[in-house]
Amino acid sequence: MLPFFLRLFTNGKAPPGDEELLRLYQQTGELEHLGELYQRHSEMVYLVCLKYLKDEEESKDTTMQLFEHIAEALLKHEVSNFKSWLHSTTRNFCLMQLRAGKKVQRIALEDSPPLFMENAPPMHLTEAEQVEETEQALRQALQELPPEQRRCIELFYLQQKSYKEISALTGCDLNKVKSYIQNGKRNLKLYLEKKHAPK
Repeated sequence: MLPFFLRLFTNGKAPPGDEELLRLYQQTGELEHLGELYQRHSEMVYLVCLKYLKDEEESKDTTMQLFEHIAEALLKHEVSNFKSWLHSTTRNFCLMQLRAGKKVQRIALEDSPPLFMENAPPMHLTEAEQVEETEQALRQALQELPPEQRRCIELFYLQQKSYKEISALTGCDLNKVKSYIQNGKRNLKLYLEKKHAPK
């Protein structure tokens, strides 16, 4: 077999795109395809880990652990945008690390602490304490949502189900599912902003 760089010149074909490599891996389960795909985004994964874990060696270890994690997850879940999904999965994985092995709810709707809040007041807490406080607020906020919105939010963010899977589980059409998730996300944000507003 010709070396990879020679094959590029001899067959004239461009390397397969992310979607193609993802499709090949999900069809065959061959780690070779996933390895090539993950390598393309490994720098992003490492930088996200570094942002949350604040430690170079731990971030390198987590980057390697994540490959094993997504190898299993991608065989169970439908993913439409691999890079976006990987970024979200990496962030959630790091939150689990910050919880020192305790189970963390996999929900992260916005990229600012506390989760899904903008212009949040400064907090003098450790990152693990921030995660704990945020989770408590999330659990309370979820209970305030209408049942349909809460169910769709939990399936989408906590169980990482696709729109299609949620539609099958709930009996709602795809547009309804998307609407419930968007409205639920907005209502959660409003609830948390109100809860944390200055009194």
